[in-house]
Amino acid sequence: MIVGALLTPCNVYSGLKIGWTFNMSVAAGLIGFVFWSAAGRLRGTPGWGIKENNLNQTAASAAASIISAGLAAPIPALAILTGQTLPFGLLAIWLLVISLLGIVVAAGLRNQLLLRDRLPFPSGMVTAETMSEIHRGGKDAAALLQTLGSLAALSASVKGAVTYWGIGPIAPAFKTVLSTRGGETLAVSAKNLGFALDPSFLMVGFGAISGLRISASLLLGSLLAWGVLAPIALSKGWAHPGAADANAVWFGPLVEWLLWPGATLMVTASLTSFAISMVRVYGRSHAAGADEEAAQAWVMPPRIFAIAFGFVLVACVWAQTSIFGIGLIEAVLAVGLSYVLAIVAARVSGETAITPIGALGKITQLTFGAISPGAVSTNLMTANVTGGAAGQCADLMHDLRTGQIIGATPSFQLLAQTFGVLAGAFVASFTYLLLIPDPVNQLITPEWPAPAVATWKAVAEVLSQGVSAIPTGAGEAIAVAAVAGIGLAFAEAHSEDPIRKWLPSASVIGLGFVIPAWNALSMFSGALLAALLAHWAPDFAKKRIMVIAAGLIVGESLAGVIGAMLSIAG
Repeated sequence: MIVGALLTPCNVYSGLKIGWTFNMSVAAGLIGFVFWSAAGRLRGTPGWGIKENNLNQTAASAAASIISAGLAAPIPALAILTGQTLPFGLLAIWLLVISLLGIVVAAGLRNQLLLRDRLPFPSGMVTAETMSEIHRGGKDAAALLQTLGSLAALSASVKGAVTYWGIGPIAPAFKTVLSTRGGETLAVSAKNLGFALDPSFLMVGFGAISGLRISASLLLGSLLAWGVLAPIALSKGWAHPGAADANAVWFGPLVEWLLWPGATLMVTASLTSFAISMVRVYGRSHAAGADEEAAQAWVMPPRIFAIAFGFVLVACVWAQTSIFGIGLIEAVLAVGLSYVLAIVAARVSGETAITPIGALGKITQLTFGAISPGAVSTNLMTANVTGGAAGQCADLMHDLRTGQIIGATPSFQLLAQTFGVLAGAFVASFTYLLLIPDPVNQLITPEWPAPAVATWKAVAEVLSQGVSAIPTGAGEAIAVAAVAGIGLAFAEAHSEDPIRKWLPSASVIGLGFVIPAWNALSMFSGALLAALLAHWAPDFAKKRIMVIAAGLIVGESLAGVIGAMLSIAG
Protein backbone atom coordinates (compact mmCIF):
# COMPACT_ATOMS: atom_id res chain seq x y z
CA MET A 1 0.00 0.00 0.00
CA ILE A 2 2.90 2.36 0.76
CA VAL A 3 4.58 1.55 -2.57
CA GLY A 4 1.27 2.19 -4.33
CA ALA A 5 0.87 5.47 -2.46
CA LEU A 6 4.30 6.53 -3.74
CA LEU A 7 3.48 5.64 -7.36
CA THR A 8 -0.10 6.96 -7.52
CA PRO A 9 0.82 10.69 -7.83
CA CYS A 10 2.83 9.89 -10.97
CA ASN A 11 -0.28 8.64 -12.77
CA VAL A 12 -2.38 11.57 -11.56
CA TYR A 13 0.24 13.95 -12.91
CA SER A 14 0.83 12.22 -16.24
CA GLY A 15 -2.90 11.66 -16.79
CA LEU A 16 -3.60 15.40 -16.52
CA LYS A 17 -0.49 16.36 -18.49
CA ILE A 18 -0.60 13.98 -21.44
CA GLY A 19 -3.76 11.89 -20.99
CA TRP A 20 -1.63 8.73 -20.61
CA THR A 21 -0.89 6.66 -17.53
CA PHE A 22 1.56 3.88 -16.75
CA ASN A 23 1.11 0.31 -15.56
CA MET A 24 2.96 0.24 -12.26
CA SER A 25 3.13 -3.53 -11.69
CA VAL A 26 6.74 -3.95 -12.79
CA ALA A 27 7.85 -0.77 -11.04
CA ALA A 28 6.20 -1.94 -7.82
CA GLY A 29 7.82 -5.36 -8.11
CA LEU A 30 11.27 -3.86 -8.59
CA ILE A 31 10.82 -1.41 -5.70
CA GLY A 32 9.61 -4.18 -3.40
CA PHE A 33 12.48 -6.48 -4.33
CA VAL A 34 15.15 -3.80 -3.85
CA PHE A 35 13.72 -2.64 -0.52
CA TRP A 36 13.30 -6.09 1.06
CA SER A 37 16.60 -7.41 -0.33
CA ALA A 38 18.37 -4.45 1.27
CA ALA A 39 16.44 -5.02 4.50
CA GLY A 40 17.51 -8.66 4.46
CA ARG A 41 21.17 -7.74 4.15
CA LEU A 42 21.09 -4.91 6.68
CA ARG A 43 18.58 -6.15 9.25
CA GLY A 44 18.43 -9.90 8.71
CA THR A 45 14.74 -9.90 7.78
CA PRO A 46 13.26 -13.05 6.18
CA GLY A 47 13.68 -13.58 2.43
CA TRP A 48 11.39 -11.70 0.06
CA GLY A 49 9.72 -14.40 -2.08
CA ILE A 50 8.14 -14.00 -5.49
CA LYS A 51 4.62 -14.71 -4.20
CA GLU A 52 4.99 -12.02 -1.56
CA ASN A 53 6.19 -9.69 -4.30
CA ASN A 54 3.17 -10.66 -6.39
CA LEU A 55 0.86 -9.45 -3.62
CA ASN A 56 2.97 -6.30 -3.34
CA GLN A 57 2.70 -5.45 -7.05
CA THR A 58 -0.99 -6.36 -7.12
CA ALA A 59 -1.82 -3.90 -4.35
CA ALA A 60 0.52 -1.18 -5.62
CA SER A 61 -0.67 -1.33 -9.23
CA ALA A 62 -4.28 -1.20 -8.01
CA ALA A 63 -3.49 2.00 -6.14
CA ALA A 64 -1.84 3.58 -9.18
CA SER A 65 -4.67 2.46 -11.48
CA ILE A 66 -7.17 4.46 -9.41
CA ILE A 67 -6.71 7.21 -12.02
CA SER A 68 -9.07 5.23 -14.30
CA ALA A 69 -11.90 5.99 -11.85
CA GLY A 70 -12.24 9.44 -13.37
CA LEU A 71 -9.54 11.79 -12.09
CA ALA A 72 -8.01 12.44 -15.52
CA ALA A 73 -11.26 12.81 -17.49
CA PRO A 74 -14.91 12.91 -16.30
CA ILE A 75 -14.39 14.39 -12.82
CA PRO A 76 -12.42 17.45 -14.05
CA ALA A 77 -14.77 17.74 -17.06
CA LEU A 78 -17.75 17.90 -14.69
CA ALA A 79 -16.03 20.60 -12.66
CA ILE A 80 -15.43 22.69 -15.79
CA LEU A 81 -18.99 22.30 -17.10
CA THR A 82 -20.96 22.59 -13.85
CA GLY A 83 -18.52 24.02 -11.30
CA GLN A 84 -19.00 20.98 -9.03
CA THR A 85 -15.72 20.09 -7.31
CA LEU A 86 -15.93 17.25 -4.81
CA PRO A 87 -14.36 17.70 -1.37
CA PHE A 88 -11.64 15.28 -0.32
CA GLY A 89 -13.88 12.82 1.55
CA LEU A 90 -16.55 12.43 -1.14
CA LEU A 91 -13.94 12.23 -3.90
CA ALA A 92 -12.09 9.41 -2.10
CA ILE A 93 -15.34 7.50 -1.49
CA TRP A 94 -16.35 7.86 -5.15
CA LEU A 95 -13.01 6.54 -6.42
CA LEU A 96 -13.09 3.63 -3.97
CA VAL A 97 -16.64 2.55 -4.76
CA ILE A 98 -16.14 2.63 -8.55
CA SER A 99 -12.88 0.67 -8.26
CA LEU A 100 -14.47 -1.98 -6.04
CA LEU A 101 -17.05 -2.60 -8.77
CA GLY A 102 -14.20 -3.36 -11.19
CA ILE A 103 -12.61 -5.78 -8.71
CA VAL A 104 -15.85 -7.73 -8.26
CA VAL A 105 -16.34 -7.94 -12.03
CA ALA A 106 -12.77 -9.26 -12.45
CA ALA A 107 -13.39 -11.88 -9.77
CA GLY A 108 -16.32 -13.16 -11.80
CA LEU A 109 -14.38 -13.16 -15.09
CA ARG A 110 -11.12 -14.74 -13.93
CA ASN A 111 -12.05 -18.37 -14.65
CA GLN A 112 -13.63 -17.60 -18.03
CA LEU A 113 -10.85 -15.41 -19.43
CA LEU A 114 -7.78 -17.09 -17.92
CA LEU A 115 -8.72 -20.76 -17.59
CA ARG A 116 -11.20 -21.29 -20.42
CA ASP A 117 -10.36 -18.67 -23.04
CA ARG A 118 -6.67 -18.55 -22.00
CA LEU A 119 -6.18 -14.92 -23.04
CA PRO A 120 -2.52 -13.84 -22.77
CA PHE A 121 -2.90 -10.53 -20.83
CA PRO A 122 0.53 -9.30 -22.03
CA SER A 123 1.22 -6.89 -19.16
CA GLY A 124 0.70 -9.70 -16.68
CA MET A 125 3.09 -11.89 -18.64
CA VAL A 126 5.73 -9.16 -18.66
CA THR A 127 5.38 -8.69 -14.91
CA ALA A 128 5.66 -12.43 -14.27
CA GLU A 129 8.71 -12.72 -16.53
CA THR A 130 10.42 -9.74 -14.94
CA MET A 131 9.83 -10.88 -11.37
CA SER A 132 10.81 -14.46 -12.18
CA GLU A 133 14.15 -13.30 -13.54
CA ILE A 134 14.76 -11.08 -10.53
CA HIS A 135 13.96 -13.80 -7.99
CA ARG A 136 15.47 -16.75 -9.85
CA GLY A 137 19.18 -16.13 -9.35
CA GLY A 138 21.87 -18.37 -10.84
CA LYS A 139 24.12 -18.03 -13.90
CA ASP A 140 21.39 -18.30 -16.57
CA ALA A 141 19.16 -15.96 -14.62
CA ALA A 142 22.02 -13.47 -14.36
CA ALA A 143 22.44 -13.52 -18.15
CA LEU A 144 18.73 -13.00 -18.71
CA LEU A 145 18.64 -10.28 -16.10
CA GLN A 146 21.56 -8.59 -17.87
CA THR A 147 19.62 -8.73 -21.14
CA LEU A 148 16.58 -7.35 -19.39
CA GLY A 149 18.61 -4.54 -17.79
CA SER A 150 20.45 -3.61 -20.98
CA LEU A 151 17.29 -3.31 -23.07
CA ALA A 152 15.49 -1.51 -20.26
CA ALA A 153 18.33 1.00 -20.14
CA LEU A 154 18.18 1.45 -23.93
CA SER A 155 14.41 1.93 -23.88
CA ALA A 156 14.58 4.35 -20.94
CA SER A 157 17.37 6.34 -22.60
CA VAL A 158 15.39 6.71 -25.80
CA LYS A 159 12.32 7.76 -23.81
CA GLY A 160 14.37 10.32 -21.88
CA ALA A 161 15.96 11.72 -25.06
CA VAL A 162 12.62 11.93 -26.85
CA THR A 163 11.07 13.75 -23.91
CA TYR A 164 14.00 16.10 -23.39
CA TRP A 165 14.25 17.17 -27.03
CA GLY A 166 10.51 17.04 -27.68
CA ILE A 167 10.82 14.59 -30.58
CA GLY A 168 7.46 13.48 -31.93
CA PRO A 169 6.48 10.75 -34.40
CA ILE A 170 8.44 10.99 -37.65
CA ALA A 171 6.40 10.77 -40.85
CA PRO A 172 7.36 10.47 -44.54
CA ALA A 173 6.78 13.53 -46.69
CA PHE A 174 3.71 11.98 -48.32
CA LYS A 175 0.76 14.18 -49.27
CA THR A 176 -2.46 13.73 -51.15
CA VAL A 177 -5.20 16.11 -52.21
CA LEU A 178 -8.86 15.38 -51.52
CA SER A 179 -11.85 16.95 -53.23
CA THR A 180 -14.39 18.00 -50.63
CA ARG A 181 -18.15 18.13 -51.01
CA GLY A 182 -18.02 21.91 -51.31
CA GLY A 183 -15.82 21.70 -54.40
CA GLU A 184 -12.69 22.76 -52.55
CA THR A 185 -9.44 20.84 -52.23
CA LEU A 186 -7.85 19.66 -49.00
CA ALA A 187 -4.17 18.74 -48.69
CA VAL A 188 -3.64 15.78 -46.35
CA SER A 189 -0.23 14.49 -45.24
CA ALA A 190 0.74 11.14 -43.75
CA LYS A 191 1.48 12.92 -40.46
CA ASN A 192 -2.03 14.43 -40.43
CA LEU A 193 -3.49 10.89 -40.42
CA GLY A 194 -0.97 9.55 -37.91
CA PHE A 195 1.06 7.36 -40.28
CA ALA A 196 4.46 7.91 -38.73
CA LEU A 197 7.21 6.09 -36.87
CA ASP A 198 7.07 6.67 -33.12
CA PRO A 199 10.52 6.90 -31.46
CA SER A 200 9.42 4.61 -28.65
CA PHE A 201 9.99 0.96 -27.75
CA LEU A 202 6.96 0.44 -25.49
CA MET A 203 4.51 -0.64 -28.20
CA VAL A 204 7.25 -2.61 -29.98
CA GLY A 205 7.59 -4.71 -26.82
CA PHE A 206 3.85 -5.23 -26.54
CA GLY A 207 3.72 -6.31 -30.18
CA ALA A 208 6.40 -8.94 -29.59
CA ILE A 209 4.29 -10.38 -26.77
CA SER A 210 0.86 -10.08 -28.41
CA GLY A 211 1.95 -11.95 -31.53
CA LEU A 212 1.53 -11.51 -35.27
CA ARG A 213 -2.24 -12.19 -35.45
CA ILE A 214 -3.19 -9.58 -32.87
CA SER A 215 -0.73 -6.97 -34.11
CA ALA A 216 -1.72 -7.52 -37.75
CA SER A 217 -5.38 -7.12 -36.76
CA LEU A 218 -4.54 -3.83 -35.05
CA LEU A 219 -2.65 -2.65 -38.15
CA LEU A 220 -5.57 -3.69 -40.36
CA GLY A 221 -7.97 -1.68 -38.21
CA SER A 222 -5.63 1.31 -38.31
CA LEU A 223 -5.31 1.15 -42.12
CA LEU A 224 -9.09 0.86 -42.53
CA ALA A 225 -9.77 3.72 -40.12
CA TRP A 226 -7.01 6.23 -40.82
CA GLY A 227 -6.15 5.24 -44.39
CA VAL A 228 -9.65 4.66 -45.81
CA LEU A 229 -12.49 5.93 -43.63
CA ALA A 230 -10.79 9.11 -42.40
CA PRO A 231 -10.14 10.46 -45.94
CA ILE A 232 -13.71 9.54 -46.96
CA ALA A 233 -15.12 11.32 -43.90
CA LEU A 234 -12.97 14.38 -44.67
CA SER A 235 -13.97 14.52 -48.34
CA LYS A 236 -17.68 14.18 -47.55
CA GLY A 237 -17.55 16.71 -44.74
CA TRP A 238 -18.50 14.18 -42.03
CA ALA A 239 -15.29 14.97 -40.14
CA HIS A 240 -13.31 18.18 -40.03
CA PRO A 241 -9.53 18.54 -40.47
CA GLY A 242 -7.22 19.96 -37.86
CA ALA A 243 -4.66 22.70 -38.32
CA ALA A 244 -3.61 23.37 -41.93
CA ASP A 245 -0.06 22.12 -41.33
CA ALA A 246 1.59 19.05 -42.85
CA ASN A 247 3.19 18.29 -39.45
CA ALA A 248 -0.05 18.58 -37.45
CA VAL A 249 -1.74 15.40 -36.23
CA TRP A 250 -5.51 15.41 -36.78
CA PHE A 251 -6.19 12.63 -34.28
CA GLY A 252 -8.55 14.69 -32.09
CA PRO A 253 -11.07 15.86 -34.71
CA LEU A 254 -11.01 12.60 -36.69
CA VAL A 255 -11.36 10.21 -33.77
CA GLU A 256 -14.62 11.90 -32.81
CA TRP A 257 -16.10 10.29 -35.94
CA LEU A 258 -14.02 7.09 -36.07
CA LEU A 259 -14.73 6.07 -32.47
CA TRP A 260 -18.33 5.20 -33.39
CA PRO A 261 -17.59 2.30 -35.80
CA GLY A 262 -14.48 1.38 -33.79
CA ALA A 263 -16.31 1.08 -30.48
CA THR A 264 -19.13 -0.82 -32.24
CA LEU A 265 -16.64 -3.39 -33.55
CA MET A 266 -15.13 -3.86 -30.09
CA VAL A 267 -18.48 -4.17 -28.34
CA THR A 268 -20.24 -6.50 -30.78
CA ALA A 269 -17.24 -8.79 -31.31
CA SER A 270 -16.33 -9.03 -27.62
CA LEU A 271 -19.87 -9.69 -26.43
CA THR A 272 -20.53 -12.21 -29.23
CA SER A 273 -17.33 -14.13 -28.41
CA PHE A 274 -18.16 -14.07 -24.72
CA ALA A 275 -21.72 -15.29 -25.32
CA ILE A 276 -20.56 -18.14 -27.57
CA SER A 277 -17.94 -19.15 -25.02
CA MET A 278 -20.47 -19.15 -22.18
CA VAL A 279 -22.97 -21.21 -24.21
CA ARG A 280 -20.29 -23.77 -24.97
CA VAL A 281 -19.18 -23.93 -21.38
CA TYR A 282 -22.77 -24.38 -20.20
CA GLY A 283 -23.35 -27.16 -22.71
CA ARG A 284 -20.13 -29.00 -21.89
CA SER A 285 -20.62 -28.73 -18.15
CA HIS A 286 -24.05 -30.34 -18.43
CA ALA A 287 -23.05 -32.88 -21.08
CA ALA A 288 -19.69 -34.11 -19.90
CA GLY A 289 -18.69 -32.19 -16.79
CA ALA A 290 -15.90 -30.34 -18.60
CA ASP A 291 -13.86 -27.38 -17.38
CA GLU A 292 -13.13 -28.94 -14.00
CA GLU A 293 -10.11 -26.71 -13.51
CA ALA A 294 -12.19 -23.59 -13.96
CA ALA A 295 -15.03 -24.89 -11.84
CA GLN A 296 -12.71 -25.70 -8.95
CA ALA A 297 -10.70 -22.48 -9.09
CA TRP A 298 -13.22 -19.82 -8.10
CA VAL A 299 -11.59 -16.62 -6.88
CA MET A 300 -14.59 -16.35 -4.60
CA PRO A 301 -17.47 -18.85 -4.16
CA PRO A 302 -20.62 -18.01 -6.17
CA ARG A 303 -22.57 -17.13 -3.01
CA ILE A 304 -19.86 -14.72 -1.84
CA PHE A 305 -19.65 -13.26 -5.33
CA ALA A 306 -23.41 -12.59 -5.31
CA ILE A 307 -23.14 -10.85 -1.93
CA ALA A 308 -20.14 -8.80 -3.07
CA PHE A 309 -21.87 -7.74 -6.27
CA GLY A 310 -24.99 -6.80 -4.33
CA PHE A 311 -22.87 -4.66 -2.00
CA VAL A 312 -21.07 -2.78 -4.78
CA LEU A 313 -24.36 -2.35 -6.65
CA VAL A 314 -25.93 -0.64 -3.64
CA ALA A 315 -22.79 1.40 -2.98
CA CYS A 316 -22.49 2.58 -6.60
CA VAL A 317 -26.18 3.48 -6.81
CA TRP A 318 -25.98 5.37 -3.51
CA ALA A 319 -22.87 7.27 -4.64
CA GLN A 320 -24.44 8.29 -7.95
CA THR A 321 -27.77 9.39 -6.48
CA SER A 322 -26.47 11.16 -3.37
CA ILE A 323 -23.33 12.82 -4.74
CA PHE A 324 -24.43 13.75 -8.27
CA GLY A 325 -28.22 13.65 -8.10
CA ILE A 326 -28.50 10.90 -10.74
CA GLY A 327 -31.90 9.18 -10.90
CA LEU A 328 -32.30 5.75 -9.28
CA ILE A 329 -33.15 3.94 -12.52
CA GLU A 330 -30.26 5.58 -14.38
CA ALA A 331 -27.87 4.69 -11.54
CA VAL A 332 -28.86 1.00 -11.58
CA LEU A 333 -28.63 0.96 -15.38
CA ALA A 334 -25.15 2.46 -15.24
CA VAL A 335 -23.90 -0.37 -13.00
CA GLY A 336 -25.41 -3.02 -15.28
CA LEU A 337 -23.90 -1.42 -18.38
CA SER A 338 -20.57 -1.11 -16.59
CA TYR A 339 -20.52 -4.86 -15.94
CA VAL A 340 -21.12 -5.58 -19.64
CA LEU A 341 -18.53 -3.09 -20.89
CA ALA A 342 -15.97 -4.24 -18.31
CA ILE A 343 -16.18 -7.64 -20.00
CA VAL A 344 -15.36 -5.95 -23.30
CA ALA A 345 -12.48 -4.01 -21.76
CA ALA A 346 -11.03 -7.12 -20.13
CA ARG A 347 -11.10 -9.10 -23.38
CA VAL A 348 -9.51 -6.32 -25.44
CA SER A 349 -6.89 -5.70 -22.75
CA GLY A 350 -6.27 -9.43 -22.48
CA GLU A 351 -5.27 -9.58 -26.15
CA THR A 352 -3.45 -6.27 -26.59
CA ALA A 353 -2.55 -4.88 -23.12
CA ILE A 354 -4.51 -1.73 -24.08
CA THR A 355 -7.68 -0.98 -22.12
CA PRO A 356 -10.06 1.15 -24.25
CA ILE A 357 -11.57 3.07 -21.32
CA GLY A 358 -12.26 6.22 -23.29
CA ALA A 359 -13.97 4.51 -26.21
CA LEU A 360 -16.19 2.37 -23.98
CA GLY A 361 -17.03 5.36 -21.81
CA LYS A 362 -18.45 6.97 -24.95
CA ILE A 363 -20.91 4.09 -25.26
CA THR A 364 -22.29 4.97 -21.83
CA GLN A 365 -22.32 8.66 -22.69
CA LEU A 366 -24.31 7.92 -25.84
CA THR A 367 -26.74 5.69 -23.96
CA PHE A 368 -27.50 8.26 -21.30
CA GLY A 369 -27.49 11.04 -23.86
CA ALA A 370 -30.58 9.29 -25.24
CA ILE A 371 -32.11 8.40 -21.85
CA SER A 372 -31.45 11.72 -20.11
CA PRO A 373 -30.76 14.35 -22.79
CA GLY A 374 -29.36 17.57 -21.41
CA ALA A 375 -28.31 16.06 -18.06
CA VAL A 376 -24.56 16.72 -18.08
CA SER A 377 -23.89 15.20 -14.65
CA THR A 378 -25.74 12.00 -15.54
CA ASN A 379 -23.94 11.78 -18.88
CA LEU A 380 -20.45 12.18 -17.43
CA MET A 381 -20.68 10.32 -14.15
CA THR A 382 -22.51 7.22 -15.40
CA ALA A 383 -19.73 6.96 -17.99
CA ASN A 384 -17.28 7.45 -15.11
CA VAL A 385 -18.73 4.32 -13.51
CA THR A 386 -18.14 2.42 -16.76
CA GLY A 387 -14.58 3.65 -17.27
CA GLY A 388 -13.51 3.19 -13.65
CA ALA A 389 -14.91 -0.33 -13.39
CA ALA A 390 -13.38 -1.33 -16.74
CA GLY A 391 -9.96 0.07 -15.84
CA GLN A 392 -9.73 -1.58 -12.45
CA CYS A 393 -11.12 -4.85 -13.82
CA ALA A 394 -8.47 -4.97 -16.56
CA ASP A 395 -5.70 -4.11 -14.07
CA LEU A 396 -6.69 -6.97 -11.77
CA MET A 397 -6.97 -9.41 -14.70
CA HIS A 398 -3.35 -8.66 -15.67
CA ASP A 399 -2.28 -9.17 -12.04
CA LEU A 400 -4.25 -12.42 -11.86
CA ARG A 401 -2.45 -13.54 -15.01
CA THR A 402 0.86 -12.83 -13.28
CA GLY A 403 -0.30 -14.82 -10.28
CA GLN A 404 -1.45 -17.68 -12.50
CA ILE A 405 2.00 -17.95 -14.07
CA ILE A 406 3.91 -17.96 -10.77
CA GLY A 407 1.39 -20.07 -8.87
CA ALA A 408 -0.05 -17.44 -6.52
CA THR A 409 -3.39 -17.72 -4.70
CA PRO A 410 -6.07 -15.68 -6.55
CA SER A 411 -8.14 -14.92 -3.44
CA PHE A 412 -5.08 -13.36 -1.76
CA GLN A 413 -4.55 -11.19 -4.83
CA LEU A 414 -8.17 -10.09 -4.63
CA LEU A 415 -7.63 -8.94 -1.04
CA ALA A 416 -4.40 -7.18 -2.05
CA GLN A 417 -6.21 -5.36 -4.87
CA THR A 418 -8.90 -4.21 -2.43
CA PHE A 419 -6.36 -2.78 0.01
CA GLY A 420 -4.54 -1.21 -2.94
CA VAL A 421 -7.56 0.77 -4.16
CA LEU A 422 -8.18 1.88 -0.57
CA ALA A 423 -4.70 3.45 -0.47
CA GLY A 424 -4.99 4.80 -3.99
CA ALA A 425 -8.36 6.47 -3.43
CA PHE A 426 -7.08 8.62 -0.56
CA VAL A 427 -3.67 9.45 -2.06
CA ALA A 428 -5.04 10.22 -5.53
CA SER A 429 -7.78 12.46 -4.12
CA PHE A 430 -5.25 14.41 -2.07
CA THR A 431 -2.85 14.73 -5.02
CA TYR A 432 -5.55 15.87 -7.45
CA LEU A 433 -6.96 18.51 -5.10
CA LEU A 434 -3.44 19.71 -4.32
CA LEU A 435 -2.42 20.05 -7.97
CA ILE A 436 -5.74 21.27 -9.40
CA PRO A 437 -7.59 23.44 -6.86
CA ASP A 438 -9.24 25.44 -9.69
CA PRO A 439 -10.10 23.10 -12.62
CA VAL A 440 -12.01 25.76 -14.57
CA ASN A 441 -8.98 28.04 -14.92
CA GLN A 442 -6.14 25.51 -14.66
CA LEU A 443 -7.13 22.74 -17.07
CA ILE A 444 -7.02 22.68 -20.88
CA THR A 445 -4.20 25.21 -20.74
CA PRO A 446 -0.55 25.04 -21.89
CA GLU A 447 0.52 24.04 -18.37
CA TRP A 448 -2.19 21.39 -17.92
CA PRO A 449 -3.39 20.33 -21.41
CA ALA A 450 -5.54 17.49 -20.01
CA PRO A 451 -6.47 16.04 -23.44
CA ALA A 452 -8.78 13.37 -22.00
CA VAL A 453 -10.67 16.03 -20.03
CA ALA A 454 -11.15 18.06 -23.21
CA THR A 455 -12.49 15.02 -25.07
CA TRP A 456 -14.97 13.98 -22.38
CA LYS A 457 -16.10 17.58 -21.97
CA ALA A 458 -16.74 17.98 -25.69
CA VAL A 459 -18.65 14.70 -25.99
CA ALA A 460 -20.79 15.53 -22.96
CA GLU A 461 -21.70 18.88 -24.49
CA VAL A 462 -22.63 17.28 -27.80
CA LEU A 463 -24.47 14.26 -26.40
CA SER A 464 -26.62 16.42 -24.16
CA GLN A 465 -28.59 16.88 -27.40
CA GLY A 466 -29.47 13.15 -27.53
CA VAL A 467 -28.97 10.42 -30.18
CA SER A 468 -29.19 13.02 -32.93
CA ALA A 469 -25.66 14.03 -31.93
CA ILE A 470 -24.17 10.98 -33.72
CA PRO A 471 -22.01 12.48 -36.50
CA THR A 472 -23.30 12.48 -40.06
CA GLY A 473 -22.38 9.27 -41.84
CA ALA A 474 -21.49 7.45 -38.63
CA GLY A 475 -24.85 5.65 -38.48
CA GLU A 476 -24.10 3.63 -41.63
CA ALA A 477 -20.58 2.94 -40.39
CA ILE A 478 -21.98 1.68 -37.08
CA ALA A 479 -24.34 -0.72 -38.88
CA VAL A 480 -21.54 -2.15 -41.04
CA ALA A 481 -19.24 -2.45 -38.02
CA ALA A 482 -21.90 -4.31 -36.01
CA VAL A 483 -22.40 -6.88 -38.78
CA ALA A 484 -18.64 -7.26 -39.25
CA GLY A 485 -18.00 -7.64 -35.52
CA ILE A 486 -20.64 -10.33 -35.04
CA GLY A 487 -19.65 -12.12 -38.26
CA LEU A 488 -15.93 -12.25 -37.46
CA ALA A 489 -16.64 -13.41 -33.90
CA PHE A 490 -18.81 -16.27 -35.21
CA ALA A 491 -16.21 -17.17 -37.84
CA GLU A 492 -13.47 -17.30 -35.23
CA ALA A 493 -15.55 -19.40 -32.87
CA HIS A 494 -16.48 -21.98 -35.52
CA SER A 495 -13.16 -22.27 -37.36
CA GLU A 496 -10.52 -24.92 -36.81
CA ASP A 497 -7.11 -23.97 -35.47
CA PRO A 498 -5.18 -23.71 -38.77
CA ILE A 499 -7.78 -21.27 -40.13
CA ARG A 500 -8.54 -19.49 -36.86
CA LYS A 501 -4.98 -18.27 -36.40
CA TRP A 502 -5.20 -16.35 -39.67
CA LEU A 503 -8.57 -14.75 -39.00
CA PRO A 504 -8.32 -11.14 -37.82
CA SER A 505 -9.65 -10.25 -34.36
CA ALA A 506 -12.65 -7.92 -34.74
CA SER A 507 -12.25 -6.36 -31.30
CA VAL A 508 -8.61 -5.54 -32.03
CA ILE A 509 -9.54 -4.11 -35.45
CA GLY A 510 -11.94 -1.82 -33.60
CA LEU A 511 -9.17 -0.74 -31.27
CA GLY A 512 -7.19 0.38 -34.32
CA PHE A 513 -9.92 2.96 -34.96
CA VAL A 514 -9.39 4.80 -31.65
CA ILE A 515 -5.61 4.91 -31.16
CA PRO A 516 -2.99 6.76 -33.25
CA ALA A 517 -1.84 4.85 -36.31
CA TRP A 518 1.79 4.96 -35.19
CA ASN A 519 0.93 2.74 -32.21
CA ALA A 520 -0.35 0.06 -34.59
CA LEU A 521 2.76 0.37 -36.75
CA SER A 522 5.02 -0.01 -33.70
CA MET A 523 3.15 -3.06 -32.39
CA PHE A 524 3.22 -4.75 -35.80
CA SER A 525 6.95 -4.11 -36.19
CA GLY A 526 7.57 -5.74 -32.80
CA ALA A 527 5.44 -8.76 -33.68
CA LEU A 528 7.09 -9.14 -37.08
CA LEU A 529 10.60 -8.99 -35.61
CA ALA A 530 9.65 -11.56 -32.96
CA ALA A 531 8.14 -13.87 -35.60
CA LEU A 532 11.27 -13.64 -37.77
CA LEU A 533 13.49 -14.32 -34.77
CA ALA A 534 11.36 -17.33 -33.82
CA HIS A 535 11.72 -18.65 -37.37
CA TRP A 536 15.47 -18.12 -37.70
CA ALA A 537 16.54 -18.92 -34.12
CA PRO A 538 13.74 -20.83 -32.36
CA ASP A 539 15.77 -21.85 -29.29
CA PHE A 540 17.08 -18.33 -28.70
CA ALA A 541 13.62 -16.85 -29.28
CA LYS A 542 11.97 -19.23 -26.84
CA LYS A 543 14.28 -18.09 -24.04
CA ARG A 544 14.77 -14.45 -24.90
CA ILE A 545 11.79 -12.89 -26.72
CA MET A 546 9.76 -12.42 -23.55
CA VAL A 547 12.78 -11.02 -21.71
CA ILE A 548 13.62 -8.66 -24.57
CA ALA A 549 10.03 -7.43 -24.74
CA ALA A 550 9.88 -7.04 -20.97
CA GLY A 551 13.07 -4.97 -21.01
CA LEU A 552 11.69 -2.61 -23.66
CA ILE A 553 8.43 -2.15 -21.76
CA VAL A 554 9.98 -1.87 -18.30
CA GLY A 555 12.56 0.70 -19.43
CA GLU A 556 10.12 3.12 -20.97
CA SER A 557 7.57 2.66 -18.17
CA LEU A 558 10.13 3.38 -15.46
CA ALA A 559 11.46 6.36 -17.42
CA GLY A 560 7.94 7.73 -17.56
CA VAL A 561 7.44 7.19 -13.83
CA ILE A 562 10.75 8.87 -12.96
CA GLY A 563 9.97 11.74 -15.31
CA ALA A 564 6.61 12.27 -13.61
CA MET A 565 8.27 12.20 -10.18
CA LEU A 566 10.87 14.75 -11.25
CA SER A 567 8.13 16.97 -12.65
CA ILE A 568 6.22 16.82 -9.39
CA ALA A 569 9.40 17.56 -7.42
CA GLY A 570 10.18 20.47 -9.73
